[in-house]
Amino acid sequence: MDTGRAAVVRGKIVKGVMAMTGRTFLLQFITFSATLILTILLSPAVFGVFFIVSAVISFLTYFSDIGLAAALIQKKKEPERLELLSVFTLQQAIVLVLILLALIMEPKISFFYSLSPDGVFLLKALLLSFFLSSLKTIPSILLERRLDFSRLVIPQILENLIFYLTAVILAYRNFGITSFAWAAIFRGFAGLIGIYWISPWLPGIAFSYASIKSLITFGIPFQANSLLALVKDDLLTLYLGKVLPFSHIGYLGWAKKWAETPLRLIMDSVIRVTFPAFSRIQNDKQLLKKALEKAVLFLALFIFPASIFLAIYIKPLTELVPRYAKWQEALTAFYFFTASSILAAFSSPIVNALNALGKIKKTLGLMVVWTVLTWLLVPVLTYFFGFNGWAYASVAISSTLFLPLGMLKKEVNFNFGKNLAKPFLMILISGSLALITLPCVNNFASLGFFMLVSGLIYAVLAWKFLKNEIMPYLPKFLVKA
Repeated sequence: MDTGRAAVVRGKIVKGVMAMTGRTFLLQFITFSATLILTILLSPAVFGVFFIVSAVISFLTYFSDIGLAAALIQKKKEPERLELLSVFTLQQAIVLVLILLALIMEPKISFFYSLSPDGVFLLKALLLSFFLSSLKTIPSILLERRLDFSRLVIPQILENLIFYLTAVILAYRNFGITSFAWAAIFRGFAGLIGIYWISPWLPGIAFSYASIKSLITFGIPFQANSLLALVKDDLLTLYLGKVLPFSHIGYLGWAKKWAETPLRLIMDSVIRVTFPAFSRIQNDKQLLKKALEKAVLFLALFIFPASIFLAIYIKPLTELVPRYAKWQEALTAFYFFTASSILAAFSSPIVNALNALGKIKKTLGLMVVWTVLTWLLVPVLTYFFGFNGWAYASVAISSTLFLPLGMLKKEVNFNFGKNLAKPFLMILISGSLALITLPCVNNFASLGFFMLVSGLIYAVLAWKFLKNEIMPYLPKFLVKA
């Protein structure tokens, strides 16, 4: 890759990460605030139903895309309109068949999980949302190929704002589980309008077997990874929904959601940008090496404090927030999911890099290992330890981080451990101080004060140890100051 093009790609990566991070911070602020309110207003059992029905939709979503979207993003040459139309046509045909099958199976699904009429309405609402979401695929792909993430974030912000605003208002008015149903419907329409406004594209019906065949070479192995992820996560939720009470599924959902908040806040931004970006620079191993090292460093810089401080202050939060003590039973699961999330924060971008390099068969092998481990460990540990068993198993599985790391190092000789050392030392110091002062937290004022102090200590340490690494990414007026 020539120097000029490398500079352009680097600039787009940085702008993309900044745009996605800014979007994610805004979305997580909305999500954090809304989830806090919803978990006060609604019972664990209501959340349990929502998580189970959402897992059913995730199961359908997998089969709606045979990896063609990822293949279009990874494709080196610009896709032709016939390719885009062929993917769109095939996907819509699959989606409509899946929705029809789901509607036919609805009585059996509702009987299997003992869903109430409101639960059935939620299922149908999410099916409509699933259809609307499928219509957004091509405009989103076009933006990702151009690394135009600053525009891609707009419909995503709109979707989340509409979803959580609707859910909170309806939950406050005692709509119960149907709060999520109406929120999903409004979100679907808002996202669809938003993406076509930002990235206009004229849908059409056409099909070229040759176009689909060329994309399937990458798409099928990529989607096989997604299938295994589906079996590992969403199918597991469906299994647990049958063997555990809805309230226990609610506890697991609460613990997992809060534990993975730092991932959604930070890692998702990096992941969303790095796959198309790494795909563009896959032939320049030196540039890829630098990009990987920066990704690891900045993930550690933000994931460590976000996860550790959340783990330290979550218990006082459940004690201080009215009607929030009901979630204390989920704290053990939360702590283990947090440990798992920290490890996953680094394995996910590594797997992403392998996919971008076209090493899809290697990542498929990894997913096979992780899926087998999940289905070996979770049922056994759930039998012995109840709903906490999933959290215990999650830590054990995430500890296999060394497997994808070893694979990637054979392709790109980058330094992983060195980029973790300083952020680890910084959180060790600031986290220890936060733990020492934890007994002083007895009201919202003291909670806010000590959280602020802990964050400032970490920020000062970051500036001391990583000033040279941080400076290039600061706005120019701050650097001059």
